[in-house]
Formats: sequence, C-alpha cells, structure tokens
Amino acid sequence: MSQRLQIGLLFAFPVLLLAGLYALGASIPVPVLGRDYVLRVALADGAETIGLPEIEGPDDASRPLVLIDPGHGGPDLGATSEDYMEKTIVLGLARALRDALLEEGGVRVAMTRDEDRFIVLEERAEIARELGADLFLSIHADSAGDLEGVAGATIYTLSETASSEAAARFAERENDADIINGIDLSGQDEAVNAILVELSQRRTSERSVEFAELIEREGEGTLVFHPQARRSAALAVLRAPDVPGVLFESGFVTNPEDAQRLASEEGQQRFAEVMARAIRVYFARQLAET
Repeated sequence: MSQRLQIGLLFAFPVLLLAGLYALGASIPVPVLGRDYVLRVALADGAETIGLPEIEGPDDASRPLVLIDPGHGGPDLGATSEDYMEKTIVLGLARALRDALLEEGGVRVAMTRDEDRFIVLEERAEIARELGADLFLSIHADSAGDLEGVAGATIYTLSETASSEAAARFAERENDADIINGIDLSGQDEAVNAILVELSQRRTSERSVEFAELIEREGEGTLVFHPQARRSAALAVLRAPDVPGVLFESGFVTNPEDAQRLASEEGQQRFAEVMARAIRVYFARQLAET
C-alpha cells in the first residue's frame, strides 16, 4: 500500500465512522460540527411481569388464599450441614402443608416455588400482593454456625420500625396507582395516602402477630420451639403492606436432630398438621370479625 493511500485512509476513517454512526441512527458529541449524534440501543422491557404460580383448591375466589413460600432455591442453598440443605428441607415442609390444606378443603393454596428454582426476596412479597393472598407463610431453616445444642423453631414477624419504613416506601412508590386493603389510593393527596398505607400496615402487622401466636399455641407439645420462639425483624419478604404473614424458621439445619426431624416424612406431617390448624383458626377468626 502506498504512503499516499495510507495517509488518505487515515484522514478518511473519522469521516467514514461518523457516516456509519449516522446511518445507524447513532450519535456521539461532535462540538465542531455543532450537533450531537445519539446512539440508540433497544433495551429489554423493564416492566416484565412476575410469573404467578398456580392457585389450587376450590374454584371460588371468596375462599381464603394462602401463599406458601419455601425459602431459597436454585443456586441459593440456604443454611447447610454435611447432610442437609435448607432449600430442600423447606420445600418438603411446604409441600406437606399444601397437601394437608388441600385434603381438608375450603382453602385455596399457592406456592412461590414448587421446584428447585431461585426467586428474589422482593418478588416473593410481590407475588403475594399480585395474587391477592389473604395470608403469607415463608418457611426457612436456620443455622447456628459452630454453636452446639441450638435447636427449635422461631416465628418472625415484621418489626414495628421496619413496618413503618416499609409503609412509607410503599406509599411513595405506589402513590396514585394502587389499592390497599380495599381502599383506592388513586387521586388521593400524598399525605393522605401515607396515612392510609401506615394504617393498613399497622392492621396487617397486628394480624401477622395474631397468626404467629396461633402457630405457637397450636404447636405446643408437637413442634420443638426455640426458647425465644417469637421474634421480630426487618425482613424484606414480609413487607407487603396488605398481606399478613410470618417467616417460620422451622429449626436448625446445623443441629442433627432438628435437621433429621424436619427432613423426615413424620416430621413434615407434624409440621403440616400444626400449621394447617393455625391457618384455619386464623381464617375462622377473621370471618367472625366481618
């Protein structure tokens, strides 16, 4: 290639590059020319809807709906020990409870996952809202690390501080666009919306505590509880402002006796019987209040 041709290509390259970008609908800042060229790239739709699970049970929307949430899944193993994984244990517990509720009838049931797949924490709470669930139960199993002798189930509800923060964030995000506990927020003043959501969250928290109390009562003598069986925490999975729910730490994967019991068919059946009774008593109370 001659030297003149090389020099010519050197000067022609920027012009050809700009022409190509322009032809592609593209653009970069070119102050000398007094105009900008903007590179347009098609992005995926950020408003992709969550895939909602199947609702099983009576074909009657007036029947109460329980959403059972087996924690973790997929690459997220949860707590582990030499022989057990949390994601597997809690899926077994969730399936046992679903089957018990469907066998007794009268209650509709859905599960956030019925297989070994990963779901983001925030999506789990959003699924509850999208389905219009009346009760949310997230099932987990704990880890005590190197501590020995730590065993038993713990029932978590959303802490009061976290509840208020969640209500404030929800009001800000959903202003003019949602319905909370049957109250249409659209078109309302922002300050009014914040108050309505706060009241809804408070009512939801009270019902969540009531459900936690029923689990402890119905499980007495059947389930093994930790000495501090009732706790509250800032748990993202419980932050739906209009769906009462608890996170049930069923035991400790790191405790051989706990893990073996929770993974056994007998242990899962005991869990399912206790939880199904608590759920039915809870809904009976809610019906009596209406």
